[in-house]
Amino acid sequence: MSTPLTTRTLGRAEAALTVSALGLGCMGMSEFYGTSDESEAVATISRALDLGVTLLDTADMYGPFTNEILVGRAIAGRRDEVVLATKFGNVRDPDDHSFRRIDGSPEYVREACDASLQRLGVDHLDLYYQHRVDKTVPVEETVGAMAELVSAGKVRFLGLSEASADTIRRAQAVHPITALQTEYSLWTRHVEDEILPLLRELGIGLVPYSPLGRGFLTGTITSTDSLEAGDFRRHNPRFAGEALEANLGIVAAVRAMADAKGITPGQLALAWVLAQGEDVVPIPGTKRVRYLEENVAAAAVELTEQDLAQLEETVPAAVGDRYPDMSSIDA
Repeated sequence: MSTPLTTRTLGRAEAALTVSALGLGCMGMSEFYGTSDESEAVATISRALDLGVTLLDTADMYGPFTNEILVGRAIAGRRDEVVLATKFGNVRDPDDHSFRRIDGSPEYVREACDASLQRLGVDHLDLYYQHRVDKTVPVEETVGAMAELVSAGKVRFLGLSEASADTIRRAQAVHPITALQTEYSLWTRHVEDEILPLLRELGIGLVPYSPLGRGFLTGTITSTDSLEAGDFRRHNPRFAGEALEANLGIVAAVRAMADAKGITPGQLALAWVLAQGEDVVPIPGTKRVRYLEENVAAAAVELTEQDLAQLEETVPAAVGDRYPDMSSIDA
């Protein structure tokens, strides 16, 4: 049984973009979360579209480069059903895949966009994000170049990812920003103090990635031993040592409440994110149809004020940094 998805609006006025209430993060289909299976990934994207998921999220660095090719292949013939989002700025070596730099220069913005269009096999992008803020290039210059892509018809709407409040405000002064993408979940709440109020002041939507805490909030991970050798989470501070033990307590609290409601812990975690506002559109990532269907069903879960208060009271912030190296995060 499938659950029809409602729509939400990211941004407002000339920057307003209508998308499904829940999107699909495609990163893990190509990298970072263990072995890839392209046929299952294509089937997952196809099923997402069948279920009414319209927002598909990728980036040039995923793979690198191969995730955009995969997404392009999966949406061939169904482009009009998709709100296609990709990102630029994290530059990786095409040969050894090592990280080179963060690049927000106008020249690179134009180069990266053209390359993404080619890999995706489309003539325009619906939402184009700066993946990470280049602290050596004024954001006004980067967003100015992105705005030129809008004028050229290559991009419809603009976004930022992991940007500070100051960066967001400066970017908005150059061109309307439709969405900010950042990590946000029951155990990652840093945006609530300053970022989320600013987004609502400026009329910018929030697109949370890792709304399931990189899978941890599903309750399926109890140690890194079960993760494949190439899985990014093996090196994530939240999945190791004393932090892991502390964070397992968070999962236990989520599981207890989910069991009482007859849903999965992951569905409860997603329902909480969805309940944070109509301008919030999470993009849980998965590479398997069965998990996609479970995630989409979370959109039908209704949380009462009492449920939300209980989660606020019983679920603390995660122990440990979000990344092994937080230096690329604009703060």
